[in-house]
Amino acid sequence: MVSVRIATWNVNSLRSRIDRVEALLDRHEIDVLALQETKARADQLPLMGIEARGYEVAVAGVNQWNGVALISRVGLEDVETGFPGQPGWGESAEAESRAIGATCGGVRVWSLYVPNGRKPDDPHYVYKLDWLARLREAALGWRDRDVALVGDWNIAPTDEDVFDIAQFAKSTHVTAPERAAFQAFLDDGYVDVVRPHAPGPEVYTYWDYYRQRYERNRGMRIDFVLGSPSLAARVTGAFIDREERAGTGASDHAPVVVDLA
Repeated sequence: MVSVRIATWNVNSLRSRIDRVEALLDRHEIDVLALQETKARADQLPLMGIEARGYEVAVAGVNQWNGVALISRVGLEDVETGFPGQPGWGESAEAESRAIGATCGGVRVWSLYVPNGRKPDDPHYVYKLDWLARLREAALGWRDRDVALVGDWNIAPTDEDVFDIAQFAKSTHVTAPERAAFQAFLDDGYVDVVRPHAPGPEVYTYWDYYRQRYERNRGMRIDFVLGSPSLAARVTGAFIDREERAGTGASDHAPVVVDLA
């Protein structure tokens, strides 16, 4: 069993931030990077610099929306696009590019981009809850190995995971059904492995571009690494790279990094 550094990041367009991704890999010596909101097909991505660094890349993306990827320098085996039972969206109910899994350095890593939900009375909210329920069903069968469910969950599990709960009274991300869906994974044995190493309050992973939310630390904690019991036992450290959210051209999310013994 070797040590592995895993990171997850909603990059908000991989083509726009390929330089930042390369810099992140170098800066933190990341072994496995899960990306969300890549917003491109595989043939549209400039991956040469990443591959020149010794990484393999697996991508699931069909257009300028959604998209997920896995970047690994410790192996990229048994790649799956979409999880068993993943529901679709739209008139034809096609599965969106929101999940990709692979075995990397002995760890089964899933890069997940949970649907936003839009508004509590929107059909997309029903889709979000169904998507999470189907993921939970699949994840129940994965718990007996080293598994990391990582990505943008679009849920703030507790009130301290948003800058002001009063401002979210009629919003998604904090509703009781969404929080119950997230809690169900914890009840099944998965562990939020970052929280012990990055305790709150006022510790976030996402800051809207609106009204200098980042500069004022008006954020949300919605990006997570949930580990199976055996993987959680291997975690030696974790952190949120908050500074990656700073500067011109930043994503509105910060990377989350986890070290495994």
